[in-house]
Amino acid sequence: MLGLGILVAFALLALFIGALSPHDPDEWRPGEQLRPSSWSHLLGTDNSGRDVFTRLFFAARTSLVIGVACVAFSMAVGVPLGAAAGYFGGWVDLTLSRLIDVMLSFPSILLAICIAAPMGASLKTVIIAVGVIGVPQFARQVRASVLSIKELDFVQASRALGAGHGRILFVSILPNAMGPIIVLATLGVGTSILTAAGLSFLGLGVEAGTAEWGAMLHDGYQFWRQSASLAVWSGLAISLAVLGFNLFGDGLRDALDPRAEKKA
Repeated sequence: MLGLGILVAFALLALFIGALSPHDPDEWRPGEQLRPSSWSHLLGTDNSGRDVFTRLFFAARTSLVIGVACVAFSMAVGVPLGAAAGYFGGWVDLTLSRLIDVMLSFPSILLAICIAAPMGASLKTVIIAVGVIGVPQFARQVRASVLSIKELDFVQASRALGAGHGRILFVSILPNAMGPIIVLATLGVGTSILTAAGLSFLGLGVEAGTAEWGAMLHDGYQFWRQSASLAVWSGLAISLAVLGFNLFGDGLRDALDPRAEKKA
C-alpha cells in the first residue's frame, strides 16, 4: 500500500501539474538561472531559468510513460518467445533459450548503450533500447510457467478433446501464468525508469531539452557547484518512483501467490 500510495501521488501530481503551477516547463528565462528556492519557485530554477518544481512533475509524465512503454515492448516480445520455448520444447526451446542466454550475458546498461548509441537520442530510442534488455526476463519467466502448467490435468484434457496448439497455449496455459507476469511487469517499470534515466544522463536518452528525470539529473550534475538542488530533486524523484514500483510489485507477489499463508 505504501508503494501504491507513492505511485498514485506521482501520477496525480504529473496529471495536474499544469493546473498547480503557473510556469511553462520549457520556457527559458535569461537572468533567472540557478535561483534558490522561493515562493515563486518552490524548488528553485535550473541552468536555463526554468522552474524545477514544474519540470520535475512534467518529467514524471515522460518517465512514467517510458517505464510503461518499455515493459509493454518487453512483454510483447518476451511472452511469445517464452511461451513457444516452454510449450514446444525440443529445438525451439534450445534455440530460443540460447538466444536468451546470449542477451543475459551482457550487462543490461551496456547492452542498452550499444542499442541506443547508433540510433541517436529520442524517446523511441529509449523505449526500444530499454525494452530489448527486458525481453529475457519475461521470456524466462513465461517459459518456466508454461513448462509447469502444460503437464497439468486440465491442459491434458484440452489436448484430448482435440484443441489445437494455439487454443491450448493462449486459452488454457497463458491465462494461468499471468500472476508472475504481472508481478514482473510491475517491478520492470521501476527498472525501466532507472535504466532510461541512466541513458539520458549519458546523453543517449531523450532529446535535449525534454523534461525527463535522467536529463534533469545530467543538468544538475553539470552545475553541481553552482546549485546542488537540481540534481538532488531529480535523483530523489527517480529513487522514490523506483521504490514505489518495487514495494508495489512485492505486495502483488504476496497477494497473487496462492501458496502464501493467510494471517489473521
